[in-house]
Amino acid sequence: MTTPERRRHTRFACATDLEIDWGSEILRASVRDISLSGMFVATPAPLWIRAEFTARILLPVVLPVECIVRRVEPGRGMAVEFKDLTDATRNSIDEWLRKLAEG
Repeated sequence: MTTPERRRHTRFACATDLEIDWGSEILRASVRDISLSGMFVATPAPLWIRAEFTARILLPVVLPVECIVRRVEPGRGMAVEFKDLTDATRNSIDEWLRKLAEG
């Protein structure tokens, strides 16, 4: 028996850098896949479930996003959900997703 898909939005594979503001530190990571509701952050030292942070997705235009950790894969990374995206950021992510979908 297969587990039903729980994601609200389609995820797209990608590879782009990410900066996470964590206290007085900036953690460097990368985005493995992304959707309109969240992303998987590849990092050997993921945060813990329910940790909240601000990140910047480093595209030609830097996209600031507020995130909360929903799932952790030790040594691999963490699945995060976006919180309270601004309309401008949501539109930028949506435009980027369209480009990823086109290949």
